Amino acid sequence: MKAAVSWGSLGSLVATAMVVRAAVRDVLPPEAHGALRALLARAAAALAQPTDAILVHEVDANGVPNELYDAAQLYLGARCLASAPALHLHKAHGAPEAVASLPDDHAARDTFRGVRLQWTSRSAEAPGGGGAACYAPFRCPRGGFGAPGGAGWQQRCLRLEFPRRHRDVVRGAYIPHVLAVAAALRLKMRERKLYTNNPMYGGGGGMYDHQMLWSSHPFAHPSTFDTLAVDPALRDGVRADLLRFVRRREHYARAGRAWKRGYLLHGPPGTGKTSLIAAIANLLEFDIYDLELTAVGSNSDLRLLLASTRPKSLIVVEDIDCSLGLFDRTRTSSPGQDDEFDDPAGTPRPLRMSPYPPRGRERISLSGVLNFVDGLWSSCVGERLIVFTTNHVDRLDPALLRPGRMDRKIELGYCKAHALRVLARNYLGDDDRGPADDCRYEKLIGEAERLLEEVHLTPADVAEVFMGCDGDGAPAALQKLVDDLNSKRIAQKCAVSNNDG
Repeated sequence: MKAAVSWGSLGSLVATAMVVRAAVRDVLPPEAHGALRALLARAAAALAQPTDAILVHEVDANGVPNELYDAAQLYLGARCLASAPALHLHKAHGAPEAVASLPDDHAARDTFRGVRLQWTSRSAEAPGGGGAACYAPFRCPRGGFGAPGGAGWQQRCLRLEFPRRHRDVVRGAYIPHVLAVAAALRLKMRERKLYTNNPMYGGGGGMYDHQMLWSSHPFAHPSTFDTLAVDPALRDGVRADLLRFVRRREHYARAGRAWKRGYLLHGPPGTGKTSLIAAIANLLEFDIYDLELTAVGSNSDLRLLLASTRPKSLIVVEDIDCSLGLFDRTRTSSPGQDDEFDDPAGTPRPLRMSPYPPRGRERISLSGVLNFVDGLWSSCVGERLIVFTTNHVDRLDPALLRPGRMDRKIELGYCKAHALRVLARNYLGDDDRGPADDCRYEKLIGEAERLLEEVHLTPADVAEVFMGCDGDGAPAALQKLVDDLNSKRIAQKCAVSNNDG
């Protein structure tokens, strides 16, 4: 009954409105119609919530790009265009995936801290001025390639509308939020690089030009912490230390320290130092700067190379003991002579060494390397890891190893049980074996684990055996490894017997 009454009342109201509308149209002159519409519009505006708008142009009057415009387009493509009826898609060369952006004359909505916002993309022919070229994937107007100041050039902009009472939230929190999200997206989407310093650089003009100082190649190493053939406790400890480091920017600033960390990786050749470096870069999504010290002419050039590196990078100096003779100054023998002149007991015999650098030696000094690691210049770029590797940690000068320079010293040793199982999983797989094969597999890998306690074999040696048996099956590869280990154990025992005799 109530529903019937409600519908009847609504019908009467609509009929009355139609009668009034017809009467107004017939009685009032056309000029009064316009005045009435304006009056109603003002009344509606007075009742509506007042809004503010921010205009974000693509470039300024001189053609200088607006970072906020690019950031907003990237943010909208990732957060607000999932259900959009139309969008722009662009994939740059080497980029892992296409990037969406808001096309002209379209709108997208967003919500931040309960505030509703609307972005609108617009395009209009801009007045003359400026001389910069059109440069970003979504900067050139559709249907042509205009340039600032040229005929037909389209100036694009984004309009952000929001309730006026939330102006402080939008300008103080939402805009920084858009910039931060866009920066994180750029970092994730970028093609990571492996850089190496260009040889024969002697300073001069363009000294801070990154492209002059470094040549780059795409970095796509497959190593991860799950594929590392190292002790699980060591692996988990390094991973936790790295993740803690990248989260503690404020902690480093509060403590008055540069946001960097130094690692020294040491151990025999073939124990996985390079694989660990690649796994670190993949975990943190850092670029790698492979610094060849022998190609650097002076301490000044070394400082310039350091200053030109970018944040979120891994600076690597491999075989630091072989690079420039940065060996222990407290020893009296040079690194290349220790093994040649050891006495029968294995103690290096003292040799006299000139205090002057040999002729032809690069002009980089130990002091220059120490300043590179821990001096004022080391703080000029944030969020970096400096990694040194060596096969002979005992040959390095103690000044290079003190805390603050090398924060963590990581020893990578010979292949043991856990490393063997990781290598077997990586190279041999574990999905296609039947019950009988499983039994034989466990028997052979247990035998190999027992032999590895007696015979020193590096993970690289084990990987080489498995690579040589590719396609033969896991049991055959493990049998080959067991045979090789038995042969080495016999040879080892014979050598010991001969020495005793």
